[in-house]
Amino acid sequence: MQPIESMSFEESLKELEIIVRRLEEGKINLDDAMNAYERGTSLKAHCEKKLKEARLRVEQIVVGEDGSVTTKASDFEA
Repeated sequence: MQPIESMSFEESLKELEIIVRRLEEGKINLDDAMNAYERGTSLKAHCEKKLKEARLRVEQIVVGEDGSVTTKASDFEA
């Protein structure tokens, strides 16, 4: 089993989908279901982290003169 930290978003999502399908089918024993659920929870957190990192790479935080904080798309051409 590949360590979650080294997985890409796509790899994590694919494994998470497989785990969800297995759990929904209900054809695995309780211990395996518990282990799958725990790994699925970790995979979900990893996917969320990867998405947040990607979002931060394409958004810039902008502080207005009045102190308001907004985001805008990054200018990759600059």
